[in-house]
Amino acid sequence: MFQNRVDPYGCIIKTPERGAWLGNRGVIHNAHQQIVRPYKLKAWITCALQFKGRHRKIMQPNRWTELFFLDEATAFSAGHRPCAECRYADNRRFKAYWIKGNPQYGFDMKTPLARIDEIIHAERIAADGSKVTYNADPRMLRDGVFISLNNHSYLLKNKQLHLWLPGGYDNTINIPETDTLPVLTPRSIVNMFDAGFIPQMA
Repeated sequence: MFQNRVDPYGCIIKTPERGAWLGNRGVIHNAHQQIVRPYKLKAWITCALQFKGRHRKIMQPNRWTELFFLDEATAFSAGHRPCAECRYADNRRFKAYWIKGNPQYGFDMKTPLARIDEIIHAERIAADGSKVTYNADPRMLRDGVFISLNNHSYLLKNKQLHLWLPGGYDNTINIPETDTLPVLTPRSIVNMFDAGFIPQMA
């Protein structure tokens, strides 16, 4: 069992549960197939599990580290975005809605993805390696956003909160009567959801 599943906080965990999406942060494992750093690249991407019949052996030496996600909402919460190669159409849709939801940057479809990656990187991980969060009224958030409650991650969907577990969602609860809760999903991606992007949710 490898340490290669990503949770909504962006942490890389060990679990026997399989994922629906593949992820890439560069080469972050050593020769013993152990995770030794949280990332190598600022472009954190989400890939399709199958693409043009390609096959990879997990955690090969000096090859990018294969990570896995329960669903796309989890990948976005961790700070990943669709790959521009194996998920070209999804990537273009992501970029269009990200630009629509974040007009303050003045980006257009010709803006390099690296500019967006820089912004998301600052929104997902602090200098000390901790998860960046911000507080918001959960009643104002869209489906697909993750919040933190009692040190657990919950997906907001259908006006309720769903506890994230490696194998799926459990323990559905009503949104608590509170002014704000910590939001795990990077702010510009939350803005993208506000603009109409709907992520895949398990």
